[in-house]
Amino acid sequence: MVPQADISPLLTLWLESTTLAHPFIPASYWHESLPAVRDDYLPHARSWVWDDGALRGFVSVMNERFVGALFVAPECARRGIGGALLRHAQSRYPRLSLEVYQQNTRAVAFYQAQGFRVVESAWQRDTRHHTWIMQWQADQTP
Repeated sequence: MVPQADISPLLTLWLESTTLAHPFIPASYWHESLPAVRDDYLPHARSWVWDDGALRGFVSVMNERFVGALFVAPECARRGIGGALLRHAQSRYPRLSLEVYQQNTRAVAFYQAQGFRVVESAWQRDTRHHTWIMQWQADQTP
């Protein structure tokens, strides 16, 4: 769990990255979601960070199963940080699931390359966009 005092840099990275990754959703939605991420999600999730003197990325897993956050600083994208963070989480849990917006094709392709498979579709009333529910299992074959 991330101590409350350490959440602020994660929130800053989350807000910047999620806004850039989802241009089809108004930025105001993410700003309005910030209190829930700060007060509910991050304090109750298990998080790992990539920090080499500056926060470069983080992954958070909720309830030992749900990857609710995997974000990399935009200037560090495509340097292997996201994959390394996700593999770290995968090494600790036999099954993981996540939800990703279907329009975020870069993220969908990334998760598929990490062994996640689409298992269902969902409609998000608050954003009015479809998501994929994806799952990964340690003993599954590619």
